[in-house]
Amino acid sequence: MYRALAWNVLQHGIDLSDEPAVSALAQRTEFDVSDGRVRVDGHDVATAIRTPEMDRAASLVARQPRVREALIARQRELGAHGGIVMEGRDIGTVVFPDADVKIFLDASPEERARRRATDPAHASGTGAAAIPEVANALAERDRLDSTRAASPLTVAKDAVVIDTTTLSIGESVGRVMDVIGTRRE
Repeated sequence: MYRALAWNVLQHGIDLSDEPAVSALAQRTEFDVSDGRVRVDGHDVATAIRTPEMDRAASLVARQPRVREALIARQRELGAHGGIVMEGRDIGTVVFPDADVKIFLDASPEERARRRATDPAHASGTGAAAIPEVANALAERDRLDSTRAASPLTVAKDAVVIDTTTLSIGESVGRVMDVIGTRRE
């Protein structure tokens, strides 16, 4: 939602640091994340929000307490009836602190940078040459997100931490499903 909102803010020509204007837009933006798509006010933005520019923009809007308040309310609406899987940097600590299952996926900084830099689904997927630049950007985003006053990035005390550094996608999914299976018993 933060990436999608940042995209919408830029489309409307709003300054990313204008908290009153950004939070007002957050309240009236229509988000649709169905059918494997991400739509903002009817526009498919799934690809557009996966860029280094959107990484930075999302981090800027996510630091704003009034924006977080608006989007947390929207996220809670989506999950009000349960049966939802949601990911984000404060989902298990702030948005749904009483979620049935909380999983914190992590990987070494080097592996995260390698994955991001070589991921064709992310517009920065420019290959191994970009890894140092991506690593710096990820480290800065982590620093900003973990030190923000509103909903900082932290691991929920009751979350299961899964280090995916050496795991394939299939192995990571398997570990997640094992946690879910154990929690449902």
